[in-house]
Amino acid sequence: MNPSPLVEAVQRADHLINSGRFDALMDFYTDDAVLVVRPGLEVQGRERIRQAFDGIAAHFQHSLWVTQRDLQVMETTDTALVLGRARIQWRATDGFLSFVERKATYVFRKEPDGAWRCAVDNSYGTALLDGTAPEVTP
Repeated sequence: MNPSPLVEAVQRADHLINSGRFDALMDFYTDDAVLVVRPGLEVQGRERIRQAFDGIAAHFQHSLWVTQRDLQVMETTDTALVLGRARIQWRATDGFLSFVERKATYVFRKEPDGAWRCAVDNSYGTALLDGTAPEVTP
């Protein structure tokens, strides 16, 4: 069985993040997409998302590595919810590898060109409701 195009899109986005190819990553997002940068900070639109990724990469000294597992897709004609376990790994300032795993939620919209693009990128998932989303520091 072939993987869902949405699973492939998430995996491709992770690859682009891991390789620092943020310009190419912007095609993953809708024009009006929202990215949850951290609890209490969201940015909207491709330009601001692009800037946010520069800041995130700098914050983690360009050592960020993102992977997903257990991706689940719930899809309608033009909208989809993707749930997954996002593992975010980075090299801390002490040189040791650190990581956090989150139950992420992503909302996708099928665009007029037929491509699925992310409209809401929330790697913190429902932890935002509980106020339990951990801050990560390099």
